[in-house]
Amino acid sequence: ILNKESSHRRIMETTGWQKVQLMFTCLCWFVLLSPMIQVEGFHLIVTQVPRSTSPFVRRPSCCAKPCSSTGTFMMADGTNHREAGPKDDTRRKAYLQQTPHSGRHFWPSHPAYKDRPRFLKRNVKKKRFMEGWYYRLTLPEEQVSFAFIFSIEDMGLRAKSNLTLAAVQVMGPNDEYLVQADRDDTKFWAWEGQQGLGCTFEWSSDDDDDEERLKKELTTAMHPEEWRNMVKSGFQMLPNSLQGRVDGHDGSLGGVYDGQGVSGSCEFDITIDPIVGWGDNAIGAKGKTAHQKSTAGWLASSSVFEPHWQVTMADGRATGSVRWKNTTYNFADAPFYAEKNWGGSFPSKWYWAQCNAFDGYMEKDGTHLSVTAGGGTRKIPLGKTEDLGMVSVHYNGTFYEAVPWTGTMEWDVSPWGRWVMTGRCTSGPRLFEVKITAYCDAEKVPGVVLRAPTLKDGMVYFCKDSFLAETTLSLWELTKDKATKELVRVDGPPIIDCAKSSQGAVEVGGGPWWNDWKGVSDMKQPMKGLVRFPYAFQRIKRKISPNK
Repeated sequence: ILNKESSHRRIMETTGWQKVQLMFTCLCWFVLLSPMIQVEGFHLIVTQVPRSTSPFVRRPSCCAKPCSSTGTFMMADGTNHREAGPKDDTRRKAYLQQTPHSGRHFWPSHPAYKDRPRFLKRNVKKKRFMEGWYYRLTLPEEQVSFAFIFSIEDMGLRAKSNLTLAAVQVMGPNDEYLVQADRDDTKFWAWEGQQGLGCTFEWSSDDDDDEERLKKELTTAMHPEEWRNMVKSGFQMLPNSLQGRVDGHDGSLGGVYDGQGVSGSCEFDITIDPIVGWGDNAIGAKGKTAHQKSTAGWLASSSVFEPHWQVTMADGRATGSVRWKNTTYNFADAPFYAEKNWGGSFPSKWYWAQCNAFDGYMEKDGTHLSVTAGGGTRKIPLGKTEDLGMVSVHYNGTFYEAVPWTGTMEWDVSPWGRWVMTGRCTSGPRLFEVKITAYCDAEKVPGVVLRAPTLKDGMVYFCKDSFLAETTLSLWELTKDKATKELVRVDGPPIIDCAKSSQGAVEVGGGPWWNDWKGVSDMKQPMKGLVRFPYAFQRIKRKISPNK
């Protein structure tokens, strides 16, 4: 625009329809650019675009780089080093069901990353930040579950933080618990494009020469066999494998560092076969799976809500072994689940339930059923908060999503022992009603208190979990009654009729809680309208091309 006066006159002379077109165009540009833009403080940060197209990104001469599709790593001297399985490639998915936000949302302090420049170089965090990953393994025959929880806090801050921490927590049989942590955030690495992360607390050998020690410092992902030989304690998650050796304690003396609890150990070595991510699992004519969704809607790509939540694998199958306090569990095709959080801290108050081990719904090549439900109080722009919840079900490749921007959701949760959540999807191609109930006897199943990142105190006791909730799930199809114009349940049997499990995972967090919490999801405008935009676009697309 060269002339401000003439441009102002053109804007004033535009018709109402032209203004709508202009607003629509701006919104489309925002949708396209939102994955590449983050707002942090008052700085605009442009994230890295795929390596093959970015003229601003170069590799550091000191660190390993993937050189082929096999995942072999090439060192600066041209020699191959550390066959690492799947490589971190922002241009492709590790598997068809990979969801948005599978990669990290921060710049690691690990030496392998420190010399790589980014456009504007304003990617260093200036305020508190954490990212955590949660993996659940269920063993139906043994009536045992494990949760492997990895987290990194205040990594690479410009001003050093007293809350910087790399940690692993393991929740085991009978709701028992182990933790191991280190304040050295340079030991933690994570991939940007795929779900790959790890931390080596201690190497198997400490008598290396300078060259071998430098290689270890620059090592990120390792081939699973190499990891077994080289790592004494730590963990590594790759898209299709999970490994760890935890030499920790139960935290009973109040802290997460060595000597602050009764010692214990856990070792796990697992291969993972994803079944569903977060969305439909139908395979199209071109061999591509259906679009996978952000759990909190597409605006989760930007720093709008706080904190962020993404289910990365609603259902999968795991094969391997877990050694827990001198007892070894071997398993094949066991139910597996994965999710993650990131942001300044966990919510001030929340509830959660999950299950993918329902009786009669765990066949490898037959029926599959998984439910994730939860909600809480989250921050939104202008210093406000809102209470939200959702219930979502994956059933034989079909995704049923009851969220506040496509319907309604209600919850009735006690401080401990009762979780009742119902949802209705009232717009879109699938109209349905869902209800999940989970109960624990507070005396027989007291739960285990876990630590979670908090804004001011760091990793402290902040939530209570159990894997022993009696869980029931029902799902009904809805249709519009011609007389009343209201949505009613379709005559006949429900889609899911009281599926049951005695291995539901449940959680309450934040607070502290003293009373029952009953509520209805109330997503505020204009955020609700913005999150609904892709759904409205799909509805228009279906009307234009109903057969596609």
